[in-house]
Order: sequence, then C-alpha cells, then structure tokens
Amino acid sequence: MALGTADQPTTVDFGPAAALSCRECGTRYDLGPSFACIECFGPLEIAYEFGPVSREQIAAGPTNIWRYRSLLPVPADVLSTPNMAPGWTRLVRADRLARELGLRSLHVKDDSGNPTHSFKDRVVAIAVQAARNFGFHTLSCSSTGNLAGAVTAAAARAGLDACVFIPADLEEAKIVMASVYGGRLVGIQGTYDEVNRFCSELIGDPMGDKWGFVNVNLRPYYAEGSKTLAYEIAEQLGWRLPDQIVIPVASGSQLTKIDKGFGELIKLGLVEDKPYKIFGAQAAGCSPVSTAYRADRDVIQPVKPDTIAKSLAIGNPADGPYVLDIARRTGGAVEDVTDAEIVDAIRLLASTEGIFAETAGGVTVGVLRKLVAEGRLAPDAETVVLNTGDGLKTLDAVSAQARPSAIIRPSLDAFRDAVSG
Repeated sequence: MALGTADQPTTVDFGPAAALSCRECGTRYDLGPSFACIECFGPLEIAYEFGPVSREQIAAGPTNIWRYRSLLPVPADVLSTPNMAPGWTRLVRADRLARELGLRSLHVKDDSGNPTHSFKDRVVAIAVQAARNFGFHTLSCSSTGNLAGAVTAAAARAGLDACVFIPADLEEAKIVMASVYGGRLVGIQGTYDEVNRFCSELIGDPMGDKWGFVNVNLRPYYAEGSKTLAYEIAEQLGWRLPDQIVIPVASGSQLTKIDKGFGELIKLGLVEDKPYKIFGAQAAGCSPVSTAYRADRDVIQPVKPDTIAKSLAIGNPADGPYVLDIARRTGGAVEDVTDAEIVDAIRLLASTEGIFAETAGGVTVGVLRKLVAEGRLAPDAETVVLNTGDGLKTLDAVSAQARPSAIIRPSLDAFRDAVSG
C-alpha cells in the first residue's frame, strides 16, 4: 500500500486555537505540526482565544465531543467531515461500588463506550482534524495498543492511510483490532519506550517526514481531546466539578488535560470555581510517577515496565513531571497497585456495577480502593473514577479466574449436586 505525503493545505481553520505555547518558558509559535520548543525544548501545547460560550450553546450540539467544538482546535465545519464522532460516554452512578468501598457518592466515567472501546478515540479525532489541516495523507503513532486501533479506525473512516507501531508482545485482542481496520501494523521487539524512540527517528527520516504522527508531531492537538472528558463529566454532573477524581497515568497527558479542561470551564464561567483533587493511578510494575511522588522528587526516573496493565506501560512518561505538579497543587496524590490488586479490582467493578474494565480500569479502581482504605481520599466527597477501556481487550488478565462455576451433565440432579456442594 502506498503511504501518503503532505500537500500544502489551501485553508487552515483551528477554531479558537491561537498559537502553540511552550509549557516551560511560554514562548509562542504559529500553529503547525510541531511539538517541542526550539528555545528550551519544552513541550508545546495549544493556547486559545475563546469567544463567548454558554451551557445552552453546548447542550444544543451533537451527543459527541463536537458539542465542545468551540473549545477545541478544530475547524468550524468539523461536523461535516467523516469522523468517528466519539465521546458523550456514560457517567454511571456507582452506588453498589461506593457502599463496598465506603464512599458516599461515586461515579464511573465509562469510556469503553467509544467507537473502538477506549478513550483514545477522543484524542485521535482531534489529531485527524489537524492532519487534514496540514495536508497529511498518512496517520501514524507509537502505541501500547488502544491508540493503534483508534488510529487505524479513524484513518479508515477519514480515507487516510495508516501505519502504526506497537510492541510485538501486546494483548492479542488489541493486535487484532489495530489490524482489522486496514493500514500497516508494525510490531517492534521492545518496550513502548523503544517503539516511541524509533518513531522519533522515523520522523526525521525522509520516509516519515510528511506523516502525521498523532502522538508526536501532532501531539499538541491530539492531547486536547482528553479535555472532553473533563467537559463531559462536569456537564453530566449538572455543570459542576467533582470534589475528587482518580485518573490512570501512562504518559500522563490525560490527567494534565483533564485538569486543563476543568480550569477552562471555570475561566469561562460554565462551572463554579471550587477546589478539586486529582489523583493519579499507576500499576506497580510501571510506576515511575507514583515512585517520584512518594519520594517527594520532581524528577521522574525511567523504569522498564513489567505489568499486566500494558496500556499504562510507559516507563518514561513525557508528562510525568506535570502530573506531580497537579497532584500536589490540588491536594491529590499519585499511587499504584499490584497486578493482583488490578485483577481483583476489575472483578469488583464488574460484580458491583456490571462494568467490565480493561486493566487500566482495574488500576484506577484499585487505587481508589487503596486511597479510601488508607484515609487519603475523603469518603464523603463526590468522587469520579475513570474506566478508559473495554475488558474484552484484556481477557488474559482475568481468564484464569473467570471460569464456569461448574460443568455438569444436563440433568436436574447434577445441577442440585453442583449448587449444594
């Protein structure tokens, strides 16, 4: 399959986005496919000039992330372009899980309901619009699994080519999902961090120079998709912010952008300005951010991942320092749980609320339970926990325990013996 290059776009519309701004030194740049500051090498993010936005205007929009298009770096005509239309996933009032954990008020933001069954559809939808603006014909990424599937699906829907890169030892379901939509799926023998380094090299090579790497040269736009989780949670709670929220940490971008989204809602007067606490959740087998938090360090020491939570297995998280800043500023924390605790939390969420989470969801629920048990999370405060993907993608994590209660002959006597034994 021929892989596309970029044409010069005739018109560029980024909605309210005004510039790229360095998160470290504040230097501003024109909007373009760039991700690092040339002054200090800090990461770039989108700076906005928002116009008036009302709750009524948002509520009149579609039931997907494009209801918030006036807050995102997307063209005014985004609704007319073929896309996956992710978002507006359910916010589940989790009373049974709350009672089990000793919480008064708990909601699960269940993002497994997105088109490819993970939150990655949100960020990719924004990246696709940026790719169109820059004239890219090929979408690419380095991925721990969910992103690869979201990119290949979105590329198919948008009529773009795709070439995505993953660690070769990913869960089989994620490999199948990333492959079935077409495009090229390349497995690399190594960790996600090694895959990511390879992609950085490819961007500098003529072969990949004109590709849209959603989490590299399109990263400032891509990352903004996570803000829609903050917008939805606030709107679904009746236009208020939760008191505390538990968010999984892989690269850390999702957590930082949810915090950014909450801040924008406050600034625009769409929600009351109130304190909120943000808690980050990691797997113990890949916990560089929680380790730094416990040691009261600002520097993240990279690690080699060894956990069943492969979607969170990023040993050198780019946004790790910013996660630490947000957890400390809001009065939250960053904590981790073992693989055994992850499996137990997956089963707990499924048995209390009927939500089958992938391993990342097991991490957030496991950390939530740990924080409550240790008295570090207020039991009477309104709490939200994120499930970012579908458990059908990570069946191996629970398959050893999730077996038939009994195997019997087709007779009532056999059934009575089995249930009475």
